[in-house]
This record gives sequence, structure tokens and C-alpha cells, in this order.
Amino acid sequence: MRERKVQCLSPHGLHRMAYTEWGDPKNPRVLVCVHGLTRNGRDFDYLAQALSDRYRVVCPDVAGRGRSDWLKVKDDYQLPQYVSDMVALLARLDVEEVHWVGTSMGGMIGMALAAQADTPIARLVLNDIGPVITAVSIRRIAEYVGMAPEFASIEEAERYVRLVSAPFGRLTDAQWRHLTVHVTRQKADGGYGLVYDPGIAEPFRKAMNDEDVMLWPLYDAIRCPTLVVRGAESDLLAHETCLEMGRRGPKALIAEIPGVGHAPMFLDEAQVAVVREFLLAG
Repeated sequence: MRERKVQCLSPHGLHRMAYTEWGDPKNPRVLVCVHGLTRNGRDFDYLAQALSDRYRVVCPDVAGRGRSDWLKVKDDYQLPQYVSDMVALLARLDVEEVHWVGTSMGGMIGMALAAQADTPIARLVLNDIGPVITAVSIRRIAEYVGMAPEFASIEEAERYVRLVSAPFGRLTDAQWRHLTVHVTRQKADGGYGLVYDPGIAEPFRKAMNDEDVMLWPLYDAIRCPTLVVRGAESDLLAHETCLEMGRRGPKALIAEIPGVGHAPMFLDEAQVAVVREFLLAG
């Protein structure tokens, strides 16, 4: 694993986006993995290791998360900025095309980029995200995003992560600890805090109107082969939406993961195999 940063531009100044990179740095076959709203690129450690023999795997921390800079103006934490940052990252990687795995928000970024003419995305995996985001899931996320809790110990932090991330499904103790360690940082007083800017919640909450978010025009513009992975108990991506995604636009393949809500985390071989088979089929 290698840790790097790339400089990006927002309407209000420059910021640096961090990313981890796995596999041969000269491999022309590149897989970009982008995380969800409050997470960061280290969520993909297991998937990246599993695919690093076939890909150069790149896992960015979206601005305001992980090791990346926080944006000066919080209203800039929106999809157009994230897409712009990813274009800067792809320029740094110096590749003509990539495969893309996006979890939740990372899938929205992938959809927005894949819908563009001359997109660099050749194969797309949407992990528990689609063109309809349910109002009930938005309300659930709004209950914790941006709260910036502090914890006396890593054990206390893990109890919080297990609570808010319970839809991830049944994970081992080691997996929960991994997810906790990389989403927290020890503070000067010995306690722990979350490694994301609470300001990411500001545009999220401003956009809330108690209605489903509809992105069908974006999805219908996608032309590359697409796989939708859905947690079978997801409250964000409805089963009916998945079926419709298989009928229109890129006519996505559908895979549902039993015993998981929002979202599958690709921390076991069975889940990784679903992604591997689709990506390498091309």
C-alpha cells in the first residue's frame, strides 16, 4: 500500500485529496474505489488487496474525509466538486480509462462521471446506490452525519461505529475494529474523534425535503457495463429500483447480498467474488 495526495481546485481555493494505492504502479489496468458519505478509502483495504494482482487499485479519501483536506466553504461539499476532484485524480494517474467501484456517495460520483460523453469509466459497480434514494434512508443518515462525537477510548468509538453502521451486517470483531481504526483519530487529550469534517452535513441537510431523490436522467445516460450490488435489507436502494435499473439505461446486472442493509462492505471473499467476476469479465 502506498499513500499519496493530489492537488484539486474548488471555487474557493486549492485542497489536497489523499488516496491509497495498491498493486503494480505501472499496471495500465486501474480500479478506482470510492467510499460512502462519512467513510474513507480504507474501507476498501480487503477488496484492494484481493484485486491488486490484476489491478492498480486506487482508493481516494473524498474531500473532508480521512487524510484529505477539509474544504473552506462547506457548501462546496457537493457532487460537482467531488466529480471535479476525481477528474484531477485520474489525470494524476495518467490513464485513459478505469473501472469504478462506488459505495453509496462513491457510486453517485461514479454515475455522474459515467454519464458524461467520453467518460473514462469503462466498467461501473454501484454498491447500494441507484437513481432513487429513499427519503427514509436520508432521514436515518441525517440523524448521525455531522454530529462529531468524541470518545474516551477506541473501544467506545467502536461501540458507536457498530451502532450507526449496523446495516453493514454481521462482521467479525477484527473487521469492526478495522473499520473503526480508520474512521477515527486519536486527539491530543488521548480521546478519539471521527476523521471527517462535520461541515459535510451542511449541504446534505439543506437539500433535505422529505422526498425521494430522483436521478434517473443521470443513470439513463450511462452506457458502460454496470453492476448494481444491493444489500438485501437496504433502506436506501429499493429492490423495485434495482429491477428498473436492469430494464433501462445501461441495463445493469443485479446482485443482492443477503443479511446486509446499507451497504455491503466487501470484507469477505463471497462479496469480493461478485465484484471480481463482473470486472474481469471485460
